Amino acid sequence: MKFLIINGPNLNLLGQREPGIYGENTYESLCLRLKAFAAEHGSTAECFQSNHEGAIVDAIQAAQGVYDAIVMNPGAYTHYSVAILDALKAVSVPCVEVHISNIHQREEFRHKSVTAAGCVGQICGLGLYGYEAAMSYFLSRQEG
Repeated sequence: MKFLIINGPNLNLLGQREPGIYGENTYESLCLRLKAFAAEHGSTAECFQSNHEGAIVDAIQAAQGVYDAIVMNPGAYTHYSVAILDALKAVSVPCVEVHISNIHQREEFRHKSVTAAGCVGQICGLGLYGYEAAMSYFLSRQEG
């Protein structure tokens, strides 16, 4: 499988941004971890991060016909980006939404995901393992 891993605003600051919530691993180490996980399963993973909504929309649109699955942590865009939702609905590449923290245990505004409606599922609160769990889901669908 070919995975596109999309990370939204501020995820480039992993390791330094609120380590009590997001951990001490850097964004670079996350990408290396996910590429290694994919390789262990005969797959590839490309990481994309942007702090700009339109760039994320462009990445989703460009995934059509190139990637088999998207694993996306839209960051703050989770809670209000109809543009990202529409992009997910416009392509036939399935997506699982991932959040490092448990968004349901945080501030009230984080409890609602606008973008999840364009995804096959959502994983939250499992730390960085959530990305691998999402990839495992897609790998199991391919096998079955």
